[in-house]
Amino acid sequence: MHYRLYSHNPESRYIEVECHMKATAAEAIEVQLPAWRPGRYELQNFAKNIQKFEIFDGAGNPLPFRKIAKDRWLVQTQDTTDIVARYNYYSNILNAGSSYVSEEFWYVNPVNLCLYIDENLTESCTLELVIPGNFLVACGLKENLDARTAESRTLFAKDYYELVDSPLIASATIQCQTYQVADTKFHVWMQGNIKPDWHRILIDFEKFTSAQIATMGEFPEPEYHFLNLILSTPYYHGVEHRHSTMIVLGPDDEGEGLYTDLLGVSSHELFHAWNIIRIRPKELLPYDFTKENYFTTCFVAEGVTTYYGDLFLRRSGVFDDAAYYRELQVYMKRHFENNRDAQQSLVESSWDLWLDGYEKGIPRRKVSVYHKGALAALILDITIRKNHQHKKSLDDVMRLMWERFGIPFVGYSFEDYQNVVEEVVGEPIDWYWKDCILSNVPMESHLNQALSWVGLQMVTFSDGTVHLQELENERAVLQRNKWLNSDS
Repeated sequence: MHYRLYSHNPESRYIEVECHMKATAAEAIEVQLPAWRPGRYELQNFAKNIQKFEIFDGAGNPLPFRKIAKDRWLVQTQDTTDIVARYNYYSNILNAGSSYVSEEFWYVNPVNLCLYIDENLTESCTLELVIPGNFLVACGLKENLDARTAESRTLFAKDYYELVDSPLIASATIQCQTYQVADTKFHVWMQGNIKPDWHRILIDFEKFTSAQIATMGEFPEPEYHFLNLILSTPYYHGVEHRHSTMIVLGPDDEGEGLYTDLLGVSSHELFHAWNIIRIRPKELLPYDFTKENYFTTCFVAEGVTTYYGDLFLRRSGVFDDAAYYRELQVYMKRHFENNRDAQQSLVESSWDLWLDGYEKGIPRRKVSVYHKGALAALILDITIRKNHQHKKSLDDVMRLMWERFGIPFVGYSFEDYQNVVEEVVGEPIDWYWKDCILSNVPMESHLNQALSWVGLQMVTFSDGTVHLQELENERAVLQRNKWLNSDS
């Protein structure tokens, strides 16, 4: 499949798309636009952004077609094998999963606007961008330099799944610096009204990257891109991808607060390179872009990743104790002050992400797989460390998940995760699955039991607010230092 993107008038926010597809000779075929995107487990209905839509054969003759679903078309091909779809896509949203076009820069998530035929999902793809010659292109996909012209760049993907997991930014003003850890080259891209402190960024990014790779043993990709779009308005959003992460932050004048946000979301998204990109629930392997892909383990994909994102910043020395405690307290406040008595368990809220997981929803119904999931991960990590006096930890669980499911890329079930956890713990932990994962039992007692071993305590005030405090206990301080300063 070959996609050609251009815009007659970027300020109109319309991207023109030409999609060239090869099909098996048949009377009819069906073409599909994704209904959702990886990293956001809810239906997105991208087809609503298409204004005009036409289908032709290779000679330019119109082919009859009709819509058979909100984002699927039946095309009467009459045994024609060369199919060309021409349509436009309205790209007027700036978040970490959208597309946007202007005179100054292009931002494209191919999953928003690239059609496919079911039979071609595993075939190679090319993405041609008709953009100004002075634009740089930031993307995890490789450029086909032989196809470059003064007005276009062509990127290559080995299959459709790689194509739609590779967002891009193209601009004449985008900034970039690189650093290397082990065998992987990391690119940090910045688009926006910002003067990055590159010296500080590269030192801190190399620290948390090195800590993550040291824990997991290897990095899944030879190159990785942090794609950062910095806005003038408040924003905080990141999405994981195969070779990259797309991050949107703001406001651009926030100073130290913006930098702290950059560190937090970048460390979180980097750990996703293992956890969800490769260590993936079996229900998402392969992705079915036509409908919901329900799964119960988003508390592993997002909760464990949220826990590790900040923990790696502390372990690597990017955060000190106080900075880490502030982030940990955020999870506690967001869960216990907002969802302490919610009716759903973590597995139920994982499943219902497809229903309303990213909206506030009705009161006392769901929990956050990010915040409660991170607290559940903390309880598990400290439980393992206590059982084995820091000789084992949640690190061992994630390494085994990587070795058994990530490297072979076979997908895991909830039961697989339970088995790996209990193998590392060394005994059944029915209380953990029952109280922390499978029910809506409040977690205060389990959390404080774990925290007390490392000299911390969550205090709940009469108005329901919570606060994290340190305990004066020499033994517990020693345990805390082992937890925060090194992996097992």
